[in-house]
Amino acid sequence: MMEHRWTAIVTIVALLVYFYMSLQVGRARGTSGIAAPAMTGDPLLERAVRVHINTLEGLPLFLGGLWLFAIYWNECVAAGLGVVWIAGRLIYAAGYMADPGRRSTGFLIQFAASGILLLGALGRIVYSLIVGSV
Repeated sequence: MMEHRWTAIVTIVALLVYFYMSLQVGRARGTSGIAAPAMTGDPLLERAVRVHINTLEGLPLFLGGLWLFAIYWNECVAAGLGVVWIAGRLIYAAGYMADPGRRSTGFLIQFAASGILLLGALGRIVYSLIVGSV
């Protein structure tokens, strides 16, 4: 029953990071005085919203790849790549909030982790179809 506990922990931490980013949007709204539903008018609010939305856009690819890689390949490697993805998102967020031009490093880190998870899972599944075993 506890087969994928590391993957589950990484999933929860990733969702907590996303939750933290949503709180940062609320904090930026309070600081700027811009009430919902407005999304523009203060650079800090606009950056916080972009960080939050960009993370949401990446979550399905990351979570799908994370779990499929853990199931079909290796849970510990999946969890490790998940930690790399989380670190990449945090680096991305810090860079973007300081200066949108500084978001590239974090983006590339999380992009690479997601790509390895997705393509690794796909490769293993296709291999198992060809060879006939999982």
